[in-house]
Amino acid sequence: MGFKLPMQNKFVKRQGGFSMSGEEAAPGTPIIRKELSKGILAEANDDGTIFVSPKLEPGSPEETAVLAHEMQHITDMKTGKLAYTDDMIMWNGNNYRRLPKGKVEFEGEKYNEGDKSLPWESAAM
Repeated sequence: MGFKLPMQNKFVKRQGGFSMSGEEAAPGTPIIRKELSKGILAEANDDGTIFVSPKLEPGSPEETAVLAHEMQHITDMKTGKLAYTDDMIMWNGNNYRRLPKGKVEFEGEKYNEGDKSLPWESAAM
């Protein structure tokens, strides 16, 4: 799941958070810095890794918020609430079709992947 951070992020207020030492956000969750698609700051992967854009400053409040969001996706995948393929997103036992151009069909509507209206995205807030 890609994550786009809004310009005014209300939840980036806490101090501390994730450590980038050892290249893991949490034990067993490797962080891999790599160029991502336009507007994407991070992605949680079903292999337990998180891709992070090099545009995020290591240790910044923005990076902490992004990693917290992606760690929730990792947790949801490990507990079976969330899974995905190239064609589907599975959330709480329901399947939602992925469409071309980064869209997802949810309850008859088309949303951009990462849209906060999607329940798996709002659950990761």
